[in-house]
Amino acid sequence: MDQIDQFIAEFASFVWGIPLVILLIGGGTFLLIYSRFLPFRYLGHSVEVLRGKYNNPDDPGDINHFQALSTALSSTVGMGNIAGVAVAIAIGGPGAIFWLWVSAIVGMATKFFTNTLAVMYRGRDTEGKLQGGVMYFIVEGLGKKWKPLAAFFAIAGLVGALPVFNVNQLTQAVNFILLEPNNIETGFTTNLIIGIVLTLITTVVIIGGLDRISKTVSKLVPAMVALYFISVLIILFVNSDVVVHYFGLIFTDAFAANNYKGEPLLGGVLGGLILLGIRRGAFSNEAGIGTATMAHGASKTTEPIREGLIAMLGPAIDTLVVCTLTAMAILVTDVWQTEDVNGVSLTAAAFDQAIPYIGNYLLLLCILAFSISSLFSYSYYGTKCLSFLMGAKNKKYYNYFYIISILLGATTSLSFILNLIDGFFALMAIPTMIATLIMAPRVMKAAKIYFKKHL
Repeated sequence: MDQIDQFIAEFASFVWGIPLVILLIGGGTFLLIYSRFLPFRYLGHSVEVLRGKYNNPDDPGDINHFQALSTALSSTVGMGNIAGVAVAIAIGGPGAIFWLWVSAIVGMATKFFTNTLAVMYRGRDTEGKLQGGVMYFIVEGLGKKWKPLAAFFAIAGLVGALPVFNVNQLTQAVNFILLEPNNIETGFTTNLIIGIVLTLITTVVIIGGLDRISKTVSKLVPAMVALYFISVLIILFVNSDVVVHYFGLIFTDAFAANNYKGEPLLGGVLGGLILLGIRRGAFSNEAGIGTATMAHGASKTTEPIREGLIAMLGPAIDTLVVCTLTAMAILVTDVWQTEDVNGVSLTAAAFDQAIPYIGNYLLLLCILAFSISSLFSYSYYGTKCLSFLMGAKNKKYYNYFYIISILLGATTSLSFILNLIDGFFALMAIPTMIATLIMAPRVMKAAKIYFKKHL
């Protein structure tokens, strides 16, 4: 197992090299400048669309704008925000959060382009049903000769869409918050039991398909973000005397890298810190990875630009708001300087310190909602990838693989799981960004027509 763990770690480090950082962040920065900062100029219009002002039930697609964003957010607003941020701070210190923010701002532009293309170039599966996603916009937008690139995305997506990180961290949270304080011995058996319970819950929902998934998560996502927001505000209020100090430390530490404990990059710790922030940012908001295109591509709309505007709100909500809340909770309580906890346990320690007796249980409630909602969405992504590769009639077989992976996530180490998903996310980003950059002029042409007509 140690050898497999080492191999997966080396694989993740290899694919997350300089070329991918240039493609993901360099490509996203190009899209931001090329669009003349469009994601920020039309934020108001995006909110109007989200509120349903332009909804038309007769438009092609399966779900409305709000359900599409909720489905996409339920996979991104999850353990990446609670445990992923904790991992970033544990390795990189407060400065890692600054580079997380940079990845989110750039990611807003990337999401606008990728999800506009997801609606602009929808394809049909082998049953003739309208489908959206990176694999479809590659084939429909660039032609059949690009199908190998589309298949590469779908193959990577079969692993990238597994819920193993969320399950792993939820299991750790149940052990750390619920079982261990009550003197219940934790280990493989308890982890397996948690995995079996999650498997049963997930099976009931995912058998119902996208309609049940979108309706479930559109109720869960707003509630869980609100509860988490209120809980962290309490923590910040309790520690209000140090909030300004630590918020400032995020900026100063971003360039000094005083608290960085990871591997240097390009011979320097600053390079390593930047890569850490970008990697955790990509894990958190998935901008440039391409998973969200499968949710937004199913939206009921005839206006691709409109869906791109909705999608770009994702990184703002996910990273600029929720990740920042987690980061500040960990920093102001000073638990980030301890060595004996990691991942979600670090966030749990912050909640326990600031809100004694009930803080841990509030966090566990949030974690349950975050994790379980993401379990539903990721299954949808995986079935779409298998449907593209092997035909729509075979997509149901992915769910068996998916359910088995829940048990794997519950009983395997954090480092193995994190590196596995990081590595396959990186592979998914390659076809997503290449195709998006090639077709970016088409998006801007459509955007000019759209804004001239509607604004």
